[in-house]
Amino acid sequence: MDDDGRTLSVDELVEYCRTQAGLLSGHVERIGAETDELLDEIDEDIAEMRTHLPERADSTDGPTASPTTAGASDARSDLAELEDLESELEKKQVVAEAKQARMTAFQELAAAYIELAEELEETGDDGRTALDRVVQFENDHDAPAYFDERHTLLEAAAEANDSSTE
Repeated sequence: MDDDGRTLSVDELVEYCRTQAGLLSGHVERIGAETDELLDEIDEDIAEMRTHLPERADSTDGPTASPTTAGASDARSDLAELEDLESELEKKQVVAEAKQARMTAFQELAAAYIELAEELEETGDDGRTALDRVVQFENDHDAPAYFDERHTLLEAAAEANDSSTE
C-alpha cells in the first residue's frame, strides 16, 4: 500500500523491484572500488615486505663494523617491522575478503529482485497479490539490511501494521 492506502499496481511493483536491483548494483560498484583500493594497498604492502627481505639478508650476510649488540638490535627492529607489516597485511586481507563476500551478497539480491520483477510481469497477479509477494520476498531475503538510506516495502508494511494496531 502507498501512503493513501491504495494498493500499488503490478507495474509499479515491477519498477520498484528494478529500482532496488539498480540501487544494489550501485552498492556493488562502490564496494568493488573500495575493494580494488584495498587490494592495491595489499600489493604495495607485499612489495614493501619484499624490499625489506633483501635488505635484511644483505645486512646479515656480510661482516659489519658495528658491535654485535647493535647488529642484533637492528635485526630485531627489522624483524619487528616485518611482523607489523605482515599483521597489517593479514588485517587488510580479511577486510578485502569480507568486502568481496558483501559484494557477492548484493549481486545475488539484485539478481533475485530482477527475477522477481520478471515473475510479477509474467504471472498476471493483481496488485495486492504482487505486493504480498514482494513483501514476502524482502522478508525472506532480509532486504532491509541491504538498504541503509531507503525503506523497503517490507518496512513500510511493518510500519503500516504497527500504526493500525495502535
